[in-house]
Amino acid sequence: MAVFDTPQEAFGALRPACVRLTRAQTVENVARLRARLAAVSAPALQELQEYVLFPLRFALKVPGPRRERLVQSVVQCISSVLAATCVKKQELLQELFSELCTCLSPPSSSSKPARLSEELKLAVIQALHTLMHSAYGDVILSLYQPSTLPLLGFAVSLLLGLAEQEKAKQIKISALKCLQVLVLQCDCQEHRHLDEEEAQQCGDLFASFLPGISITLSRVITGDIKQGHKTTVSAIRLFYLIVGFVMADAQLARIPKNKEKLPVEQSRISELMVHRGPDWSKSTAEKLSLLLHKMVEFSSVHPHWKVRLELVELVHHLLRNCGRALVASFSHLLKAVVGLVNDESSEVQSRCNEVLQGIAEQRIVAQNRALADVLSENLHSLATALPRLMNSQDDAGKVSTLSVLLGYLKLLGPKINLVLNSVSHLQRLSKALMQVLELDVADVKIVEARRWGCEGACRPSGPLQRGVQKGRAQKKYFRFFTEERVFQLLQQICRVLGYYGNLYLLVDHFMGLYGESGAYRKQAAMVLNEVVAGAAGLGVDVLREREVSLNVDDLKGSVVSILDEYTDQANWYLITSIDTEEISHEHPVQRSGLAARPGGACGSALLPAPEPHVTTRTLNSHIWQICIQLEGVGCFAAVLGKEFRPLLLSALYPVLEKAGDKTLLISETALGTLGDICEACGYDSLQCLINENSDYLVNGISLNLRQLAHQPRAARVLDTMLRHSDASLLPLVEDVIQDVLSALDHSYSTQASTFLGVLHSVTAALAQWFGASRGEEQTGEWPQGASSQGQQVVTRQEVEQFFLDYVRQKQIAEGNLPDAEAEESDEVPPPAQPEQTSSDTAGEAPLPSHAQLAKDVMERCIHLLSDGRLRVRLRVLDVLELCVTVLHPHGNHLLPLAHRAWPALVPRLTSDDPLAVLRAFKVLCALAQRCGDFLRQRFCRDVLPKLSRSLLSQAPASARAGPVYSHTLAFKLQLAVLQGLGPLCEELDMGESDLNKVADACLIYLSAKQPMKLQEAAQSVFLHLMHMDPDSTWLLLTEVCCPHRYEPPHASLRPVKLRGMETQRNEFTDNVLLLLERLQRRESQEEPSPP
Repeated sequence: MAVFDTPQEAFGALRPACVRLTRAQTVENVARLRARLAAVSAPALQELQEYVLFPLRFALKVPGPRRERLVQSVVQCISSVLAATCVKKQELLQELFSELCTCLSPPSSSSKPARLSEELKLAVIQALHTLMHSAYGDVILSLYQPSTLPLLGFAVSLLLGLAEQEKAKQIKISALKCLQVLVLQCDCQEHRHLDEEEAQQCGDLFASFLPGISITLSRVITGDIKQGHKTTVSAIRLFYLIVGFVMADAQLARIPKNKEKLPVEQSRISELMVHRGPDWSKSTAEKLSLLLHKMVEFSSVHPHWKVRLELVELVHHLLRNCGRALVASFSHLLKAVVGLVNDESSEVQSRCNEVLQGIAEQRIVAQNRALADVLSENLHSLATALPRLMNSQDDAGKVSTLSVLLGYLKLLGPKINLVLNSVSHLQRLSKALMQVLELDVADVKIVEARRWGCEGACRPSGPLQRGVQKGRAQKKYFRFFTEERVFQLLQQICRVLGYYGNLYLLVDHFMGLYGESGAYRKQAAMVLNEVVAGAAGLGVDVLREREVSLNVDDLKGSVVSILDEYTDQANWYLITSIDTEEISHEHPVQRSGLAARPGGACGSALLPAPEPHVTTRTLNSHIWQICIQLEGVGCFAAVLGKEFRPLLLSALYPVLEKAGDKTLLISETALGTLGDICEACGYDSLQCLINENSDYLVNGISLNLRQLAHQPRAARVLDTMLRHSDASLLPLVEDVIQDVLSALDHSYSTQASTFLGVLHSVTAALAQWFGASRGEEQTGEWPQGASSQGQQVVTRQEVEQFFLDYVRQKQIAEGNLPDAEAEESDEVPPPAQPEQTSSDTAGEAPLPSHAQLAKDVMERCIHLLSDGRLRVRLRVLDVLELCVTVLHPHGNHLLPLAHRAWPALVPRLTSDDPLAVLRAFKVLCALAQRCGDFLRQRFCRDVLPKLSRSLLSQAPASARAGPVYSHTLAFKLQLAVLQGLGPLCEELDMGESDLNKVADACLIYLSAKQPMKLQEAAQSVFLHLMHMDPDSTWLLLTEVCCPHRYEPPHASLRPVKLRGMETQRNEFTDNVLLLLERLQRRESQEEPSPP
């Protein structure tokens, strides 16, 4: 606390110290005075300010060599006085300012700062800083008069020299902050705000210093990085503050054209003054542009985020205050700020976004045509260099380049049309996008990935469609980049173009590129999809809203024109496979010229001639083109919402065609598109979409199926509808299926393969919709050993059934076969049997429509089982298996059909191509499962002997084969037969002699030399045999290997001798022992029958 509160008391305490210092200028006397000053209150010291400062100022003026320690202590004491008081006299302010600057002045013979200690320099800088803050009210303005210009220039040069040449970081930073205060740009709020005239006067003065300040600061900013980020940040801040003050648009607008004449006594001063006229402004702006370009290049890649953040502030300040004066510099400044939008620092990113948002909201670009022109030229230059940059830069450089391009477009906003209306600009930009978005189509896996059969038939309909929508976008691989962020930026560029640009102009231009060359078609389609999405404001990130919202009718008109082009035959039906059948399906128009959809015939004239040699790259290119177009349809649906419903008449049928495509990528993309359509148009699921539009779809299918030779893709539409709908669709398509059956009757020799594809889709759907009950019936037919496991209570009915079965089995064992004649009659049924069956079933309920349909299909397939074409036979066998599944509950109709199919099925099982044998065996298993003992004698007589011989003949080959054998068709056939024989034996309830044939054929596959999968399949056969006849199976296995010797319980009995007891360990030992162990465990624990 101060001891001396009044001026009188303070004077009495300070006078001795002041007198002593005046007489002897020593460090001790200065320290004594400073100690006394600490006890004086601020109001008292204010009254004695000049008195106290006199000895201190006198100490600085004493002639002779200066002692640094003394000068330093004096300057520090002056600072303490100024910190506690205010300078209220102009003369005192100017004199103190001059005296403090003199402390740093070099000798008259040198132009460099004096060689003083760092402590003294820092003390003087801090004293100057304190002096500027202690100036009271308008007193500070006395320093900023034309007459004080030399003094200000002297101080500015001293401080700039210290900031540039000193090594100590603290001195450099302090000098820059003092200079900031000197040019009235201090960050504190103590200084009075300058009015318009005062600011104009100070701007005229500072204009004289601008060249020196700007050049020196640019050298500091681009100097050695070891100087630290704080120095660089202070220099950048001072640079944009002084430049923004001197080059402010508001000040330059008030400058008269001619320089005012000063009085005669100030004529020499007038030579130092700068007239900020148009010529000076233009010349200075050009020079500042060079400096700014150099600074921006250095600072935008500075490793410290605060330097990059200050660069953003520089752009913001100059653009806000000097938007017209420095318009030529904003080419570099805006490039920097839009490039830093993706900076690694979140602070820099956030501030960049704020600055860009502010630029857009204040309409700085929209109201400044010159600035818009600069951005347009930058955009043109960048678009020209874009392909080269994308080919040479790494991923980080590509992200930076595209961020700059996107930033330019966002800043232009509605002014984008200035660029789009220029033919040169639009062509440069569009061609750059075409080259950058070029896809890599060399991956053969795209062509290899196929959708086989009807694997989608058992998919659930509701939740699946929502899942499909989430994973809709297919990952694309581009030629010039791999980073996903690069593609996202390209998407945003296209969407911003669509958001602000003229939609009709953009669609027309890119549609022209789409039709101009096949090399641009995929890229143009991608751009069109994104442009339409951007025009609707879908997923676009902009700085400000557009002035006029887009008319829905305009958007719909553009979508319709694009859809028409996409679904034109020349662009929709492309070769995507080397399968000759599919090629003929994709290009029937080349022969017939008929349209695949209403209004599509006009495109037939544009179809290219069929290519004799289609390469993988061409196939990949076609696949990706179709996928991109499908994604476009989904995008258009999302854009229009329920307004897209009227367009379903032209869009839904082609998309369903592609959903049934054999190429997996196309099929998945089409399903994703259908999911998009469901979501956009308000359908709960794909099933709802199909059911509510089924009348239109079925009509189109019916019309096209009548000319299936020219419209083979109608089968795909029907297939997709059946796979993704439910049984409610059956009444609608029943007539169509009957038409297919009639057409098959008339043209089975030429169109059988195509028609069978339709029938396969139908029967697969019927099996999905009406085959649920077969699992329940199967459960009832399965041997009761599995289901009765663990039951504690045996009912009366079960006991009765047990004895009835026992009596029946005993009669069969004794040769008493009361049903033998009936079984014989099964071999050669009388001709009247079908009629008899009909009459017998006349009293029964009529067949359901789905079963009648399956029956009709199966009757046609029976005739085609002996077709000479392998592809047809394979499809027939697939359809037959599904028909058996559907007709399972209707045995009275299934058994006659099985009887009729058997003569044609036997050759497929015994003497056909291995592929056909494999499929035929699956049909046999299905028939056995559902027809039971009806086929027992037929199978044992016609098939089992040849099947056994085939297994025995193939065993040596598989035993010798290596690991590659598992990929052969022979191995797959062996495996399928072994896996199916066990269930077949049980389902057909085969006799002991036939079971022995099966066991003899499969025994060799228990060898350890056989492939492991074949060994496991053979084990499964014996497990089923154990369930049917455990005793004979045990005897057969022990003849091969017997692990125990059986001693007779009494000496009168002969010992049991089995061949396996004398056999040493061999290749069968492990598997036989395993099976015997399973048999023993089953008997002891009543093991349930194998599945």
